[in-house]
Amino acid sequence: MSTRIVVVGGGTAGARLAQRLPVTLLGEEPHAPYNRVLLADVLAGRYAPEVIALPAPQEPVRRGVRAVRIDRAARTVECEDGTTVGYDRLVLATGSNPVLPPLRGLRGSRLPSGVHPFRMLDDCLELREHVRPGVRAVVIGGGLLGVSAARALAALGAEVVLTQQGERLMERQLDAHASELLREHVESLGVEVHTECRVSGLRQEDGAVTAVELADGFVLDAQVVVLACGVRPRVGLARDAGLDVRRGVVVDDELRTSDPYVHAIGDCAEHDGRVYGLAGPALEQADALADLLLSEASAFPAAATAPEATPRPVYTGTRALTRLTLGGPEALDLAAFGEATPLPGDDVVQLTDATRRAYRKVVVRGDRLVGGVLLGDLAAVGALARAWEGDEALPPAPLLHLLTHDGGS
Repeated sequence: MSTRIVVVGGGTAGARLAQRLPVTLLGEEPHAPYNRVLLADVLAGRYAPEVIALPAPQEPVRRGVRAVRIDRAARTVECEDGTTVGYDRLVLATGSNPVLPPLRGLRGSRLPSGVHPFRMLDDCLELREHVRPGVRAVVIGGGLLGVSAARALAALGAEVVLTQQGERLMERQLDAHASELLREHVESLGVEVHTECRVSGLRQEDGAVTAVELADGFVLDAQVVVLACGVRPRVGLARDAGLDVRRGVVVDDELRTSDPYVHAIGDCAEHDGRVYGLAGPALEQADALADLLLSEASAFPAAATAPEATPRPVYTGTRALTRLTLGGPEALDLAAFGEATPLPGDDVVQLTDATRRAYRKVVVRGDRLVGGVLLGDLAAVGALARAWEGDEALPPAPLLHLLTHDGGS
């Protein structure tokens, strides 16, 4: 391609686009692009860092380069190292930042010694330096990130306490029964779980964390604290450039921002009012944008306004499925998608096998599959995911067939 495409961000979305197209990829991290989904396995020691590297892009990544300013008039990106990169088309794949909760003892971006976010490879490597058998570790946040971190720390021999402000673990993805089964499994790994538990502050001594204070006055001794309180789209670069930003950088069905020469994909992008924050949608958006840029390459730069003989590739959204494997003496696999909590009038089918600690549930609305949860036995997840992602009418057969091993196929 003769078009100069610059991608800011070497995460899942940016790396996927760089695999599809020859681009200049600016990666802020010093590492080659890697699979963030496997960070907990790196922390637990299951994988070495190089094992989770993503396939190499078409052009070498400029590592350790932080973009600090976009000049939309000149179509350039200014970097912290003083270099300037020109573009014909700019793609923002800046990802997201970990949410730092408003706690006493946590001020600004400088964290006390022993306090770590759980977002990047360097976070995992630093944690591994601090965690030894018997170390007291408190994980703040009982969502997907927090559960993954707690499992990994337990595998390293730490004494782990997992705190969740909500009523149950992974409450965004799981229903009450599935969450309770998950809690039982996490506790079987030696993790102490506290739900409906609000953390109010951190205690420090000589700049190092010593304890976590709870709102009810209880104090948890801690040598390591992991902040797993969710993520927030990283939109500062886009906002400073005057692009339309709400929760994320607003994009249309061509993943184009309010500037026709700038696109956004992945965790930082907001499409049709939704920010996904998951690997699956990031990959789909990168592929959709690659198809679009390839389709218009021969006509660039007039392609943004020129009439098309054939329909242009568009992105219409992603139906994202969450999967997680928790290790231990008996590993637990789980998958969740769509709406796991039924509305009045919905049909629900669920199967529970207490001896195998397996649980499967689907929610059907009219003739459509709208959500489901599976724990312990994922044999049916492939067929269920296809039925849900396709959003097609279900066949007129007993609903129980949805939870059989072959998904009724």
